[in-house]
Amino acid sequence: MQEHAGNIVFIEDDPHIRKLVRSALEQEGFIVHEAKSAREGVTEAGTRKPDLIILDLGLPDGDGKQVISEIRNWSSVPIVILSARTQESEKVEALDAGADDYLVKPFGMPELLARMRAQLRRHARASGAGKSSGRYRLGEVVVDLPARSVSRNGEALHLTQIEYRLLATLLRDAGRVITHRQLLVAGWGPSHAEDGHYLRIYMQRLRQKLERDAAQPVHILTEIGVGYRVADVVAE
Repeated sequence: MQEHAGNIVFIEDDPHIRKLVRSALEQEGFIVHEAKSAREGVTEAGTRKPDLIILDLGLPDGDGKQVISEIRNWSSVPIVILSARTQESEKVEALDAGADDYLVKPFGMPELLARMRAQLRRHARASGAGKSSGRYRLGEVVVDLPARSVSRNGEALHLTQIEYRLLATLLRDAGRVITHRQLLVAGWGPSHAEDGHYLRIYMQRLRQKLERDAAQPVHILTEIGVGYRVADVVAE
């Protein structure tokens, strides 16, 4: 008997995509509850208590971003967007509304599954009994948030206050896409929410200090036009 991998609510109005995704997820051990409208989706999310929600933005009775906002009033469940909308503005608005990741149609099932697992791990770390101590390992680098220290192979690394705030924001939601606006507010405050050039400079500095090869980063990844995410991180 296959192990139960998680309880999923899938909100999508296209029956072909619903069938395709449901079949693939069930083969991986997930239990899938379908909804074909925004109203149904919110109801399913409230009654099924899912471990993760997959959400289309173009629904017949409303925009998926409204669904995100409504669910975020009472739940922190991971939400992965699966949408044909490719505009960067749509991605940013969905992530700012509270989505955790965004995948564009057409999509590959292996990538969807990988992103789902990443969000399930992140959510388990944040809300489970084994909550992180605030120490994170990125390859040779160890970040201790309670101690406000960063080291590589035991040798201290100096980060400026802004660099540290940006890194801490990324690590606290490791695996989740953090938008430019969210990072700018975390680093400099609301009055600098549009100053994207600041962010590019500081993220490059962080890569130079933390990555083995800043030109080919494996920990601080760019989501083009949207923001950044931290990957390949171990919470200790």
